Amino acid sequence: MKQSHLMCTAAVLLLSTTVAGAQGRGRGRGRGDDHPNPPGQVSPEEQQRRIAEERQRQEIYQRSLDAQVRAAQARTAQIQAQQRATAQLAAQQRYLRGLQQQQAQLRTQRDYARDPYVTATPLYRYRYNGATRETTQYGADALRAAVNNGYQFGYQQGQADRSDGASSNYKRSFAYQDANYGYNGSYVAQSDYNYYFREGFRRGYSDGYGSRTQYGTLQNGNASILSNILQGILGFTSIH
Repeated sequence: MKQSHLMCTAAVLLLSTTVAGAQGRGRGRGRGDDHPNPPGQVSPEEQQRRIAEERQRQEIYQRSLDAQVRAAQARTAQIQAQQRATAQLAAQQRYLRGLQQQQAQLRTQRDYARDPYVTATPLYRYRYNGATRETTQYGADALRAAVNNGYQFGYQQGQADRSDGASSNYKRSFAYQDANYGYNGSYVAQSDYNYYFREGFRRGYSDGYGSRTQYGTLQNGNASILSNILQGILGFTSIH
């Protein structure tokens, strides 16, 4: 009788331990202890950090862009006063219009919490000014656009300088000095975008001034940098 009672008590204890363990494991999975973040997403803390960073970055860039638009307008008037620099004036006006369009776009409200960049995991490493940085697919696309935008405007500026009989000097161009066309204050630092825009610009200028396509292609009047040159400039390496 006593032995039967002990066996019953042991069975109850074993069942209780098993249930408690199962409940504990279930709660752990529910909290995400085994998998802290959903696959392909960063932590909630990193998401909040990115939202704050993006908001601050865009606010700072909007003030900077307003100043650059005024500077571009002043340079346009300066070139216009030269009268004979017609091709350079047309290139400067195109760049100014691009900045003004960006200025209008930045005034629209952005939903940071729903931007897929906020949750995306870094996929690439690249080097900038001696430092290694990581970026998401969205950041990588922004940097690729920087190089290609730079090449396009560099090509146009090189053609314009040659057409007007000006000496070859890509650093003289307002577009090269500014290097913000196509940047919207998102995904990468402005300094990084500026750097890669200029890398594309000087190659485009060389092609445009020399009437060649060493670094890019020309289709229907649109210049585009070659993909292997683009990769060589950015030097992306995959994290995974």
